[in-house]
Amino acid sequence: MTSLSHDRYCDEILAQTDALRAVLTGADLGVTVPSCPDWTLRELAVHVGGAHRWVGEIVRTRATEEFPEDKVPGFEGPDSEDPAALDAWLAEGAAVTVAALREAGPDAEVWTWVTEQRTAFWARRMTHETAVHRADAALAARAPYEVDAEVAADTIEEWLGIVALAQEEGDPEAAELRGGGRSLHLHATDVPGAEWLIEFGDERFTWRHAHEKATVALRGTLTDLMLVFNRRLKPTDPRVEVLGDAALLDFWLDRSSFG
Repeated sequence: MTSLSHDRYCDEILAQTDALRAVLTGADLGVTVPSCPDWTLRELAVHVGGAHRWVGEIVRTRATEEFPEDKVPGFEGPDSEDPAALDAWLAEGAAVTVAALREAGPDAEVWTWVTEQRTAFWARRMTHETAVHRADAALAARAPYEVDAEVAADTIEEWLGIVALAQEEGDPEAAELRGGGRSLHLHATDVPGAEWLIEFGDERFTWRHAHEKATVALRGTLTDLMLVFNRRLKPTDPRVEVLGDAALLDFWLDRSSFG
């Protein structure tokens, strides 16, 4: 359950975008997205496509500082309201960004918002940005959602890293995820070895792969664990099982809700 190769991330950006486009095809683009209630389905799609283009420009230009969104060609979406134009715009943006990522390779130095100033960060980030927002789209369109096990596991790992970075940088919510000797266990019921033990230490939380008794355990398919962890599925949903102190799981979800 380690991070994927650069080529695999590039492949996944395209695959996740194609799957998102399939959800959008024939859907009501004006419907509100339940998990992102400030957006319609169309606005969600434009957010994803804009993010692709923004990252593509960062990588293409080897930007050493944050790239202005208003300088990104096509960032605000297609000129036409026609769903076909949106579909083509999404496909084009993903393709251009992946081409830039492939040309650069994983180790080109570029600006990111973390300590890792490499293109590898953006390949991983755009994979999970697209996969999680595809879940948002599926919720809005009432469409089924499934994600490859390796991608789902890496989405969890990436998010743990982001929350840990926020804690290190003094985010007030993430700072509370410590103390008390408490622990949270994630256990995928369909993928052997897909387990995480998150332990609250005196100064910070840590995690490792382990099958051990914890203060609270969340059990379900790997896809559903990923959805709960990203707050796209409620922990009270019958698709998952919570054993132990459910309030601690809620505590984690409440304090890792930024971004």
